[in-house]
Amino acid sequence: MPGKHQHFQEPEVGCCGKYFLFGFNIVFWVLGALFLAIGLWAWGEKGVLSNLSALTDLGGLDPVWLFVVVGGIMSVLGFAGCIGALRENTFLLKFFSVFLGLIFFLELATGILAFVFKDWIRDQLNLFINNNVKAYRDDIDLQNLIDFAQEYWSCCGARGPNDWNLNIYFNCTDLNPSRERCGVPFSCCVRDPAEDVLNTQCGYDVRLKLELEQQGSIHTKGCVGQFEKWLQDNLIVVAGVFVGIALLQIFGICLAQNLVSDIKAVKANCRDLDPARSPLWPQRLRF
Repeated sequence: MPGKHQHFQEPEVGCCGKYFLFGFNIVFWVLGALFLAIGLWAWGEKGVLSNLSALTDLGGLDPVWLFVVVGGIMSVLGFAGCIGALRENTFLLKFFSVFLGLIFFLELATGILAFVFKDWIRDQLNLFINNNVKAYRDDIDLQNLIDFAQEYWSCCGARGPNDWNLNIYFNCTDLNPSRERCGVPFSCCVRDPAEDVLNTQCGYDVRLKLELEQQGSIHTKGCVGQFEKWLQDNLIVVAGVFVGIALLQIFGICLAQNLVSDIKAVKANCRDLDPARSPLWPQRLRF
């Protein structure tokens, strides 16, 4: 219509999505840096940083690895997401979404394989726990982790208390001079609610008794079976946690990809509006 100008809405980068992605990732960046700092501090306290060969000396799992690996991954992802969103950097945003998608599919594949190969997973879990039982006295963090697991799940060893024969301090051989011979760690003991002070010697010589007598003093069920029972009893909660994590990952991927699309649309529109950068600008000069 004459006298009226038609306005075209140019594509813009969505501020809500941009700053929400930035805030979402800065939390993960800070948490990742905190986890990484805790892991490095723990290694520094144990002298690992001054002697890196100590990383391979431990026969079992060093729990500090969990802090270092998780903290490192969270820091990298948080950095890529924060800077990518703030600076509208498509490379960092693509890296963030691809890396997060890879983690999501690895989690999905692990869950499917764990369901299909349940017996194999159970055998590997038995082997894993027994390897850590062997190294129980070698690392204080590993020792605390095993004690926590045995107390929380009211269990002892992978299949039962006799798994502690694998440890040089607790085995029942005649050549073992340890005072803990034929015993179990205090975390295997049945706690007496009336005791105010923890008796750390409650497991001494307990495996010299008959099995029926042991049941009154220690937990006789293995941690693998107790862990499976705990999973069955808390299946809804565990599934809800994993579904929530998966939804957060999918949401982050979609948000990053949507921001990449907006940035590309704005850049393409800028090229079209700049005659010197448009491939059609010589034709536009013709009358």
